[in-house]
Amino acid sequence: MRNRKLSPIEKGRIGEKYTAKFLKRKGYRIRQMNMRNFISEIDIIADSKEYIFFVEVKTRTVGQLYPPRSAVNTDKQTKIKHAAKAYLSYKKIKKQPRFDVSEVYITPDTCKVQSINYIENCY
Repeated sequence: MRNRKLSPIEKGRIGEKYTAKFLKRKGYRIRQMNMRNFISEIDIIADSKEYIFFVEVKTRTVGQLYPPRSAVNTDKQTKIKHAAKAYLSYKKIKKQPRFDVSEVYITPDTCKVQSINYIENCY
């Protein structure tokens, strides 16, 4: 991937895959990735024994001025919450929901993941 500029979608996929691996290592089960419905999209849906996690992944190159989580504004949060409510109702899931944000930082030259900042219960 050297010397090739990635599209935002390609960057996003890198962050989503890395976050899914991160969650699996923590013992969480990935239920679904890139769930879309008529309301919004949820990047990752995972769960543990007591919680179901709705994760928004934001991937940025190292050195950006603003933290990736700043892109998850109140409008985006509302859409994700409504999509999560519809998902829980449709799937008949009774677990406590939690809304997390995963900030994934990649290097600009090699597009490899440098770090992750996983924020639990972000909103």
